[in-house]
Amino acid sequence: MLKTIINLEPGKKVYFASDQHFGAPNPKESKVREEKFIRWMDEIKEDAQVLFLMGDLFDFWHEWKHVIPKGYVRVLGKIAELKDRGIHIYFFVGNHDLWMKDYLEEEIGCTVFYQKQYFEMGGKQFLLAHGDGLGPGDKGYKRMKKLFTNPVAQWFFKWVHPDIAMKLALYLSQKNKMISGEEDKAFLGEDKEFLVIYSKEKLRTQNIDYFIYGHRHLPMVLELEQKAKYINLGDWISYFTYGVFEKDFELKTFKDGTKKNYP
Repeated sequence: MLKTIINLEPGKKVYFASDQHFGAPNPKESKVREEKFIRWMDEIKEDAQVLFLMGDLFDFWHEWKHVIPKGYVRVLGKIAELKDRGIHIYFFVGNHDLWMKDYLEEEIGCTVFYQKQYFEMGGKQFLLAHGDGLGPGDKGYKRMKKLFTNPVAQWFFKWVHPDIAMKLALYLSQKNKMISGEEDKAFLGEDKEFLVIYSKEKLRTQNIDYFIYGHRHLPMVLELEQKAKYINLGDWISYFTYGVFEKDFELKTFKDGTKKNYP
């Protein structure tokens, strides 16, 4: 099991955020949420050592050879500012931005992951992933992801004019709840939450302190066996929640910073 070890500096923290879905439901409403996210990044930049962006930063993202989607300039600029301050930024590709290639790595210096990753921070063991396609069930999405990641399908899509491709993709992204992962925001119970089931299976063979995911959109902190914790980071659509780790993990809501007790 390969893992990245991060030695935390005194007074520094690790932050996590997921599922911003910028661009949805339209540019005007998205900009309000973008500005709020920028204010959050301004708030954390003084004590952040690491920022994990856990997927679906954009409601749709595709990179052509010489073209990227219009918009998001201030968000990308703020991420670049944090990187220039020496903050390590790790980006997990989600199911809405799985066509991410090398733009964030080359232009900003982020480290981009396409699969789950293991980290050790502050002596604690982490399994991090966006969460899509993990665990049992979710068969419809898993079939769709195979199509989306098929090299032949991607080759054909890149030849569609960006104006047409973006319009079509944004429409499908917002209308298809199977893609968005928002078909049910209610807590389903530990025996039916596929990421909880996946985490419990991992605990049988691995020593993990924190399982941290996005995708589910519902903020949760659940106690598992062996004192492990399952965490879903929520989203920046309805909850505006984020994670912070120093000696222990907390799930907070921007902007009051009050710790919430989630199911």
